[in-house]
Amino acid sequence: MTPLLAASVTGHTNIVEYLIQEQPGHGQLPGAELSGEGSPQGSGGVCSTPEEAEPYESCCPTSREAAVEALELLGATYVDKKRDLLGALKHWRRAMELRHQGGDYLPKPQPQQLVLAYDYSREVTTPQELEALITDPDEMRMQALLIRERILGPSHPDTSYYIRYRGAVYADSGNFERCIRLWKYALDMQQSNLEPLSPMTASSFLSFAELFSYVLQDCSAKGNLGMQLGFPDLMGVLSKGVREVERALQLPKEPGDSAQFTKAIAIILHLLYLLEKVECTPSQEHLKHQTVYRLLKCAPRGKNGFTPLHMAVDKETTNVGRYRVGVFPSLHVVKVLLDCGADPDSRDFDNNTPLHIAAQNNCPAIMDALIEAGAHMDATNAFKKTAYELLDTKLLAKSTVQPFNYVTLQCLAARALDRNKVPYKGFIPEELEAFIQLH
Repeated sequence: MTPLLAASVTGHTNIVEYLIQEQPGHGQLPGAELSGEGSPQGSGGVCSTPEEAEPYESCCPTSREAAVEALELLGATYVDKKRDLLGALKHWRRAMELRHQGGDYLPKPQPQQLVLAYDYSREVTTPQELEALITDPDEMRMQALLIRERILGPSHPDTSYYIRYRGAVYADSGNFERCIRLWKYALDMQQSNLEPLSPMTASSFLSFAELFSYVLQDCSAKGNLGMQLGFPDLMGVLSKGVREVERALQLPKEPGDSAQFTKAIAIILHLLYLLEKVECTPSQEHLKHQTVYRLLKCAPRGKNGFTPLHMAVDKETTNVGRYRVGVFPSLHVVKVLLDCGADPDSRDFDNNTPLHIAAQNNCPAIMDALIEAGAHMDATNAFKKTAYELLDTKLLAKSTVQPFNYVTLQCLAARALDRNKVPYKGFIPEELEAFIQLH
């Protein structure tokens, strides 16, 4: 980015004026007058000799096109950052005059396609179209987004940031549909241009989860009067979240210990939690299961080696942002994960199974679901504790979980071998060795 564009992005009007007007050999732009103490001239900012001016000019050459883009971008900054629509219009007028200067029109590049998120708006190209914006503030805001994307490009952080900002403004006014369209467009832009697990992308996913949670609560309170959040909205973001995990796992560096990676998995589980509250057809249910299977297939691991199933039974997963979205442990999420092939006997770095984590969180109903799915009740962790031994006796959860209903004679024999240090490796089939080690 050039110093001129950087000044336009940050809204430093005086610096923009200085760079596009005050270089040797360049006349003033139409409609511009700078003088007095507030201007670069008044502060002694202009080099007076060619020797002094030459390095500056070679460093920051201002072409007509660069000046136009700087003024257009400055106007966009006035719209979104300074919230000054009249100030933006003033800078856009100057840019339009410069585009048409001397009868030699400097055309804007034509977009490949109009964007739904921008309400199919296209940039104004004539002074008449520009003046018509004064009666349509919403269209002015779309113009600012279009200009920023054209000049800075989709990979610049400000481009997606202000798209998300505009969406948040719509959400604050109750226009959730417009917000969701803008945020989806920004998320697509981020995933196409930023590295996996970028903080900006993670922030977008979290914002979606918080927004969806609020909208569902709003629908519940208002009934048919509120916005009806559909399956496609939630499913689309969930699928993009799984794609982000897949992209992260393709990196040369293993992201398993990354707090950002753990947060990404947690947000996906929150989206799945919300998706369980939305009605869906059998085909949509199948699509949901396919997406969850994609997540499980890439075998992501969060903090301490937690699988998604470990995280679904852990109360810490609830704390994902400033606002509460889903509540964990979640029986609904656990059942979906199990239905899609999650391993109920998977181990974390402390050799805990999801059953151990469910016991630590005192969730007998979830423990029952895990056991019904094939989890070993008497599997021990690195500290030789079974899940039953980790249950909180004060809450009397043990009365609802009876280990003898699930422990087989084979399990008891395996524990006896381990307890008595009977050597078995090399004397029995490998499958039995693995079974004994499980206990």
